[in-house]
Amino acid sequence: MKPSLSLSLLFPAVILSSVALLAAKEGSVDSVVSRPLQEAVTPDQIVAELKKGNERFLNEAMIDFDFKSQMRKTAEGQHPVCIMLGCIDSRVVPGIVFDTSIGDTFDARVAGNVVGKDVAGSMEYACAKAGSKLIVVMGHTNCGAVKGAIDGVKLGNLTGLLAKIKPAIQATKDFPGEKSTKNRAYVSAVVKKNVELTIEEIRKVSPVLKELEVGEKIDIRGCVYDVATGKVEFLDP
Repeated sequence: MKPSLSLSLLFPAVILSSVALLAAKEGSVDSVVSRPLQEAVTPDQIVAELKKGNERFLNEAMIDFDFKSQMRKTAEGQHPVCIMLGCIDSRVVPGIVFDTSIGDTFDARVAGNVVGKDVAGSMEYACAKAGSKLIVVMGHTNCGAVKGAIDGVKLGNLTGLLAKIKPAIQATKDFPGEKSTKNRAYVSAVVKKNVELTIEEIRKVSPVLKELEVGEKIDIRGCVYDVATGKVEFLDP
């Protein structure tokens, strides 16, 4: 019995912790997300499970997944419950920090976790066609893309990408203290604002996703991962 995203949403929270502990002791977990489960879960339940997965990561109590078995079971189909938009940063691996498994989530990654038409199209497929209920925009502390945008880095196609982060810098102009990449608190403030503005941009770029959100078919949430502690902080909706 899988105690993370695939099955644990069917159980009360009190049972969940004991089921997860039992599974970790007795052997690997090979179950995957089914279509009925994908259809039944709510965005709030998915966020709750992601938070629990991050707690397992922090407490070094991660589930022993049988990835080979899950690979075979998902070879002919998949039913992810959410799609994550994260940065390409090598220190930020959503499947690890949320302790999820094969088939649980779609993952889109681009420097600075910004959104463009191609990423929006991927999200539309995930939600409108494949049935995902949640979009998570995941920023992280000490982000190189955000620092590059602050420093005004110009390099080929990267120049246009970093330009998408500039609105977050402008929106953080009232930040007290030094506004430079030397000030980690300032960088973190821009990172958080960038996540918030990316969520707004998703709604602007994709009328399809906005309609799904307005119709309460999906939710769009933001979070920030701390590369020093491993903690994920979800932002208020």
